[in-house]
Amino acid sequence: MNHASLTTMETPASPYLLIFRESPDVYAPLSAEQRQQLMQRWNEWYEGLAEQGKVEHGHPLEPGGRVVSGAHGQRVVDGPFAEAKEAVGGYFFLTVASLDEATEIAKRCPSLEYGLVVEVRAVASACPALGVRGRGPAKQEPALA
Repeated sequence: MNHASLTTMETPASPYLLIFRESPDVYAPLSAEQRQQLMQRWNEWYEGLAEQGKVEHGHPLEPGGRVVSGAHGQRVVDGPFAEAKEAVGGYFFLTVASLDEATEIAKRCPSLEYGLVVEVRAVASACPALGVRGRGPAKQEPALA
């Protein structure tokens, strides 16, 4: 029996992540005008996907952060570039028919030509290794006045 088929949420519209990986200096050679044009292309790409109902949300990530490792989290380093040549720079959460469709969307990423890498991953309903079920967003308590 294939674990992937048990854990991937395969429905007529399944969830996928596009994970954008980039080196810290991927856009350094671009002029201000080129950066503006690239940002416009990203916005048009995202808005087109949103209009089609294919992207639920997406966000860039701040360049800084921390990497926690070790059995008890005893190793904490500033990152994410402390130990890697590239890091996750953002993501899109898609709802599409198949991995092939998600891959075709990823191929239209405006930053591929600058060296950005797009990882396409199906969102699983359970952790394949542990069998832990996925959960929806945490419920937020209403703010007190």
